[in-house]
Amino acid sequence: MSKLKVGDKVSALDEDITGVVSKVEGSLISVETMDGFPMQFEARELIKLGGKQDFDRQLFNENLHDVISEKESYKPKKSVRIKPKERFEAAMEVDLHIHQLVKSTKYMANHEMLNIQLDTAKHKLEYAIKNRIQKVVFIHGVGEGVLRMELEYLFNRYDNLKFYDANYQKYGLGATEVYIFQNQK
Repeated sequence: MSKLKVGDKVSALDEDITGVVSKVEGSLISVETMDGFPMQFEARELIKLGGKQDFDRQLFNENLHDVISEKESYKPKKSVRIKPKERFEAAMEVDLHIHQLVKSTKYMANHEMLNIQLDTAKHKLEYAIKNRIQKVVFIHGVGEGVLRMELEYLFNRYDNLKFYDANYQKYGLGATEVYIFQNQK
């Protein structure tokens, strides 16, 4: 960027202000706007105006290298394509309702029941990863949402999966579907 001096016509970069430089004190530039108002700017906030071609050329040259280097350094993320038939494959279902996991909850505390449900979920998830099952639906019910939050915490510890609400028409609000990314060979 060229040095600004008194008498140069300038424009502010972030505002719609054009004027003439009236005073230069280091990097602090005083500008009298076209409406006659005095304003102060940092030198980096102003651009010197010449003819229209000078203005366009200056903007073009300053931004061209940034744009080129940004485009050259851009590498798109490798997307995982899911084949149409795989999208609709039947998923493994895991019902985490406590009455499905134990015979009786008569003398169990809430945290014991929650630990049994989480252990079951972890074992089933590890089983699915080991056996290359790509979709698992965990049926947790609605309730107060404690089990759902704990499941999300568990799923966030794995790098190779994503999870989302399962099909509402089939499961309602009480299920989470997990998609496991496998290294296809």
